[in-house]
Amino acid sequence: QLQLVESGGGLVQPGGSLRLSCAASGFSLANYAIGWFRQAPGKEREGISCMSSSGGNTNYADSVKGRFTISRDNAKNTVYLQMNSLKPEDTAVYYCAAGSLCGIATLAGNGMDFWGEGTLVTVSS
Repeated sequence: QLQLVESGGGLVQPGGSLRLSCAASGFSLANYAIGWFRQAPGKEREGISCMSSSGGNTNYADSVKGRFTISRDNAKNTVYLQMNSLKPEDTAVYYCAAGSLCGIATLAGNGMDFWGEGTLVTVSS
């Protein structure tokens, strides 16, 4: 079965750091572009970052650029999102996804075929 499972969410203070993980099963992430998205209560889904299957291309939303870093470990079939300098507005459910492309359109929600169930990140003092 194709599955993506996020982990690593939790409560963190503003200015803190957190690393999310997304483990794939039933397929190899090496064959897919990967991405991270988030959705805060009452708001629309927002694309955070994506990386091409080769790792040669990455994109970040302006809201997280310079603070978040996407990475992948194909040997572990896992994708990561390192989040630094967290702000209260980063509070959301974070989702990982896999698809065909990583581009500006990907961050708008296009091109991702498989989605995880999400993990909650709360940034609060």
